Amino acid sequence: MKLGVVILAAGQGTRMKSAQPKVLHRIAGRPLVGHVIDTARGLGADKVAVVYGHGGDLVRQAIDDPALVWAEQAEQLGTGHAVEQAMFAMADMDRVLVLYGDVPLTTQTTLHGLIEQARDSALALLTVTLDNPAGYGRIVRDDGRVKRIVEQKDATEAELQICEINTGILIADRARLADWLDRLDSNNAQGEFYLTDIVAMAVAEGIEVKTAHPADAFEVEGVNDRVQLAALERRYQQVQAEQLMRQGVTLRDPARFDLRGRLQSGQDVELDVNVLIEGEVTLGNGVRVGANTVIRNSRIADGVWIKENCVIEDAVVGADSIIGPFARLRPATTLAEGVHVGNFVELKKSDVAAGSKINHLSYIGDCSIGRAVNIGAGTITCNYDGVNKFRTVIGDHAFIGSDTQLVAPVEVGAGATIGAGSTITRDTPAETLTLSRAKQVSLKGWKRPEKQDN
Repeated sequence: MKLGVVILAAGQGTRMKSAQPKVLHRIAGRPLVGHVIDTARGLGADKVAVVYGHGGDLVRQAIDDPALVWAEQAEQLGTGHAVEQAMFAMADMDRVLVLYGDVPLTTQTTLHGLIEQARDSALALLTVTLDNPAGYGRIVRDDGRVKRIVEQKDATEAELQICEINTGILIADRARLADWLDRLDSNNAQGEFYLTDIVAMAVAEGIEVKTAHPADAFEVEGVNDRVQLAALERRYQQVQAEQLMRQGVTLRDPARFDLRGRLQSGQDVELDVNVLIEGEVTLGNGVRVGANTVIRNSRIADGVWIKENCVIEDAVVGADSIIGPFARLRPATTLAEGVHVGNFVELKKSDVAAGSKINHLSYIGDCSIGRAVNIGAGTITCNYDGVNKFRTVIGDHAFIGSDTQLVAPVEVGAGATIGAGSTITRDTPAETLTLSRAKQVSLKGWKRPEKQDN
C-alpha cells in the first residue's frame, strides 16, 4: 500500500497574536509542523504534501525540505478545500492520511493503528472521547456504526451531548477521497467546505467507516494560542523525561528538565534541575550534570562531572574530566581524558590533551594544549588581531603563570614555564623560564588621590 500524507498548515492562527505563522511556533525547539512532518516520515509515507496559506513563504523557508510537495491554499475555504489543493500530489497513492500542522504530538503508534483500520475500509477516522467536547465536531453513530460528523455550530441539542469527537485526522482510499472532495458543498453555518462531510457520503455508499483512538487525548490536542502551546510543551517534556528515567537516567526534578533534540545516555547518568539538552547529545556512563547547565550538540564521555551553570556547545569532553562551575565550552572544543576546566573559563576552537588544567578565569581560543599543562588564573590567548584569527600551541607539561597573555601566533615549548604577569609575543623555548615584566619601581612620597568636593 502506497501511503500519501497531506498536512494542513494554512491557518493564520490569529489567537497566537503573532506575525509568525502558527505552525512555525515551537515545541522542544522545533516548529509545530516539523514534528508532524517527522511523524509522517516515521510512518514510511511515500509522499508528504504540506498545504500552506498564511505566511506560506515563511513556512517554506523555515522547513526547506526538497522532498516535500507544497500546495497553496490561497483562500481559506475550509478543510475539505485545503485537502483538495494537495490531491494532485497524491495521484499515484493508494491511501491518503490527513494530518494537521498545529497538532504536533500524535504518535506513530496511534497512526499505525489508524492505518490498520483502513486496510479493509475506504475511510477510517481518529476519534477521542472527552469529558468536555464543547467546540468539536461530534461523531454520530447508529447501532455503533459511524453515520456522520456534525460540527458544533450545526449540531442539535441531542447531538451536543455526544462526547466522542472528531480529531480531524483520517485516512481514506485515494480515488474515493478525490470523488468525495469534488462533491463537497458549503451549505453549512460556516459557509465552508467541510472535510467531515465525506463521512456521510461514505456511509451513503455503504462503506463502514472505521475508527481508531489515541492512547492519550493530548496526542490530538492542537495549538490555537500560547497557553495551549505552553501546555503541550510541558506535556511533551513530561513524556521525554519519563522515557529517560525508564532508560536509567536520574532526573532530580523531571518537571525542571527540557530535551530539545535527541539524547543518548549510558548507565547511571544524573541530571540536576534546569538542565537543557539541545540537538544531538551523547552522555556516557556515570556522567553527572549540575543545575542550570545547557548542553548542545556535544559528546560527553564516561565519568565526566559537569558542575553547575555551564554552557557546552558543539564540543567533545573526554572521560573523567571536570567542567565548571560557570564554564563555557564553545564550538570545536575537544578535551581529552582527565581535563579540568574551572570557574569562569571559556574555550573556543581548542583541543586540550589529557590531564591538563585550566581552573580559573581564563579565555583559551584557537589553541592546542599538550598533556599535563597548567594554565594559571587570568590567562588569555590573544588570538584575534581585528581581522584574522591565529593559533597558540602549548607543549606538554608547560606551566603558564597567572595573568599571562599569549599573543598568537605563538608556541610555548614542552616543559616551559611562563612567569606570572607576562605578555608573550614570541615562541618560548622548552624547559625554560620565560617572563616579560617592566622593572618594578616604588615611588616614595606618592599619595593616593583624594575625593574632591564639588
